[in-house]
Amino acid sequence: QVQLVESGGGLVQPGGSLRLSCAASGSIFRINLMAWYRQAPGKERELVASITSGGTKKYADSVKGRFAISRDNAKNTVYLRMSSMKPEDTAVYYCTYETTNNWYERRDYWGKGTLVTVSS
Repeated sequence: QVQLVESGGGLVQPGGSLRLSCAASGSIFRINLMAWYRQAPGKERELVASITSGGTKKYADSVKGRFAISRDNAKNTVYLRMSSMKPEDTAVYYCTYETTNNWYERRDYWGKGTLVTVSS
């Protein structure tokens, strides 16, 4: 069974930086898309950034120029580098992988989330 585990969350001051990591365990035939979502208290979960197998990246307008997504295909790991952080970046951050199995069926996996708090 595939599991995703996020790490790197914590408390950071406004203007600071953090790097989140998401590592996958288990057998994955092919990862098509890796993405980071976040959910702030009282708000809906929103897409923060995504990266395709070909390396195409997308970002939410609110994080463009401040966050950077990257992936290590050999390690089945995705990263989110967050800089110039703002209090409104406070949320639980989740990683998700859109995958294809050996039978070419789509399977999506989610991590349990890591809390990021931006506060002085």
